[in-house]
Amino acid sequence: MNEPRAALELDDIQRGVLSPRPTPYAASYLVFRIDDRTHGRELMRRASATVTSAADSVSPLGETWVSVAVTRHGLEALGVPRSSLETFAWEFRQGMAARAGALGDDGESSPEHWEVPLGTPDVHVVLTAVAPDPEQLEAALDRARFAYDRLAGVTEVWRQDCYALPTETEHFGYRDGVSHPAIEGSGIAGSNRSEAPLKAGEFVLGYQDEIGGTRTPQPEALGRNGSYAVFRKLHQDVAAFRRYLRRAATGPEDEELLAAKIMGRWRSGAPLALSPQHDDPALGADPGRRNTFLYAREDPVGFITPGGCHIRRANPRDAPVAGEVRLHRMIRRGAVYGPPLPADVLEDDGADRGLMFAFIGAHLGRQFEFVQSQWMNDSVFFGSAGAKDPVVGSHDGSDGFTVPRRPVRRRLPPLPRFVVTRGGEYCFLPGLRALRWLGDLRD
Repeated sequence: MNEPRAALELDDIQRGVLSPRPTPYAASYLVFRIDDRTHGRELMRRASATVTSAADSVSPLGETWVSVAVTRHGLEALGVPRSSLETFAWEFRQGMAARAGALGDDGESSPEHWEVPLGTPDVHVVLTAVAPDPEQLEAALDRARFAYDRLAGVTEVWRQDCYALPTETEHFGYRDGVSHPAIEGSGIAGSNRSEAPLKAGEFVLGYQDEIGGTRTPQPEALGRNGSYAVFRKLHQDVAAFRRYLRRAATGPEDEELLAAKIMGRWRSGAPLALSPQHDDPALGADPGRRNTFLYAREDPVGFITPGGCHIRRANPRDAPVAGEVRLHRMIRRGAVYGPPLPADVLEDDGADRGLMFAFIGAHLGRQFEFVQSQWMNDSVFFGSAGAKDPVVGSHDGSDGFTVPRRPVRRRLPPLPRFVVTRGGEYCFLPGLRALRWLGDLRD
């Protein structure tokens, strides 16, 4: 007999955990170091009054909110007891830099090349502000500033401004943010009508997950209604990506087809699964249709949507693969940073551009790390040998991409690395009561 579904305490969950971001939007990531424990605790108290809860689906501020996350080093700086820290996920306690080998962050992407101070013990608090436009974003940051203003023991050490275009595209030219899961009790619909809602405990700590367990860091006042968040700054070599497609294609139409086969979607967001022969911009712009499809019955081998393409790796849906797909789903948020490379330019202009990614879930190991190591940087899960994700994989120029087709498969040239990790952090997104609990800590 199934247990009754627990109601999510939306008034205690940060809105940034569950709410989709507006379109278009602007965002800023601000990183702080805590040098004085008393001031750090005051920051948490003030933040509890700044952060919007998930219950505020229609906020007086509209589609504008602030989220506050804390790293393991940040919890230590605040004076959280070791006995409590040891109840958090071990991947979180290690930190992203220490997990570089498992994540494929090698070569140019290795932590010694990351932007300072990312990946170091100086990253304690990450404040994220989201708003529909830069003007409202600055207003939100002004309102949030009281949380850290005039706290001499709290220092801003890094900032990244980013945005999402009205077209919802990223620098490689694809519509982004198309797929997101439905979560029981959230009141927010998923983008795939064929996917049943996932248990709340897959994304929010303190609730039952898909395998019937409940994860809650202790004490419960700290852990319940929190989530883990993975922040990554990813540089995109847009010119190299364009040159690769141009070199591999036989002409302009073939170039767009190869771009779709590599991603699994046309540039508009229309999936190959629903529009296999040509792009369909109307489909790509329709959030009610563009993500409602499965693979197993119509395309088990991948003749339409290659098994090794980006979207099928990130979410194999009902396709037979190693691992239970529902145990590896995440909430994914992305925003571009840096100026676009002008259309048709094939040489790099030296500007830094890319994506700021946020992955949210309750299980760092079997969600983000599993997908990154097993599905993105390996191919055993769908019966291939060693190939990596063609878009974000940690390539070294030794392996290409295979497009299944009849009568003979198409083998593309060796892939360079198009995406380089510039830094990142594993964070804990406390509930609002937990922010107050952190603020009330005493030595």
